Amino acid sequence: MKRLLSLLLCVLMSSCTRTGPDTAELKEGTWRAVLQIPGGELPFTFEVAQANGAPVVTLVNGPDRVRITEVTLSGTELTLRMPGFENRIVATLEGGRLRGTLTMIKAKGAHQQIPFTANFGDSWRFSRDAAATTSSPVNLTGRWAVTFDGNGKPSPGVGEFTQTGELVTGTFLTTTGDHRFLAGEWRNGELRLSKFDGGHVFLYRATLDANGQLQGQFWSGLAWVEAWSARRDENASIGEAENATQLKAGGQRLDFRFPDVSGANISLSDPYFRGKVVIVTLAGSWCPNCHDEAAFLAELHRQKRAAGLEIISLMFEQFGDFPQAAEAVYRFRDRYNIDYTTLIAGTSDKDDAASRLPQLNGVFAFPTTLFIDRTGVVRKIHTGFSGPATGKHYEKLVADFTSTVDALLSEPAPRS
Repeated sequence: MKRLLSLLLCVLMSSCTRTGPDTAELKEGTWRAVLQIPGGELPFTFEVAQANGAPVVTLVNGPDRVRITEVTLSGTELTLRMPGFENRIVATLEGGRLRGTLTMIKAKGAHQQIPFTANFGDSWRFSRDAAATTSSPVNLTGRWAVTFDGNGKPSPGVGEFTQTGELVTGTFLTTTGDHRFLAGEWRNGELRLSKFDGGHVFLYRATLDANGQLQGQFWSGLAWVEAWSARRDENASIGEAENATQLKAGGQRLDFRFPDVSGANISLSDPYFRGKVVIVTLAGSWCPNCHDEAAFLAELHRQKRAAGLEIISLMFEQFGDFPQAAEAVYRFRDRYNIDYTTLIAGTSDKDDAASRLPQLNGVFAFPTTLFIDRTGVVRKIHTGFSGPATGKHYEKLVADFTSTVDALLSEPAPRS
């Protein structure tokens, strides 16, 4: 009888009650994850830790760390919502193994669902013992002139790699921005690189031909694949692509009127912006390079707002539905603690963006950034953004953006 009463008491106590399936334990430490895409296995690692009593997951790509705080474990179902993106992983947890799906939100709100698995305790990427190899007959360290060729439309790029033993890290600079932090290896005559950082699903494979040139393929998610080749060239450059977007002949000014996340219409010609230096950036919460730029711009705005700098981000989202687009922008703002103006300008289509800004000759990349002086004249336009993964290129871009803003702020405001 005493045992029966004890069991009944335990059932009544909240500490003993479970209203759903048993909650599994997400083990702290390193996990090796794999996404299955047409190019094969795309591996990455993540780390699990506790912060204020809640699990935090950190995606690892070479030196890069992306912290995920929206982690939900309900019974055995784990949900990871990517910071600043609408993408998410939903997987079933069974001991030290996860199995589920990464859902990537694409243009017009389409869902791309990629099989996902992860094992606890593994920290290797492509090969279990690659990190133990201290030397390699081939070293890819250096700068490479790259050509990407998708559907017969070649475009230039620059590859920058660092190799230690068989481990390789690096990135690609392209006409629209960089590929952010990549990690992988050179092993058995093949280069393999991968990345999943919440916004990109990238896999690269290549071999060296008889002329010492890399020849391979690049996969992005489930739907895109293109050939790429590269040759060593310490002077490799993407040329003047950063100047692709320009005002149409005879134009000096930009004008627009779009709603903010609350639905209120905002125009560049509103009195609030009059007499100020304004940066206008064409961006989207789905765009990883836009995330890199937003992290920089949010801090620049905090530093120079008192001196007369304002920023307007025209957000071209994956959703044509305003409430969905606004929700995505809210998350983007929260991710980078953005205080500047963000407007819902259209969908994530370059032709749509160009049609909404007819003063421009076209929109060729997200982000595209315009610098406007105190009189409302567009003084500079930059296409694309090279983020922190590009090292000295990022430092130069930050210095150039900052010096441009400082020069415009030093000019006198027009008389009212």
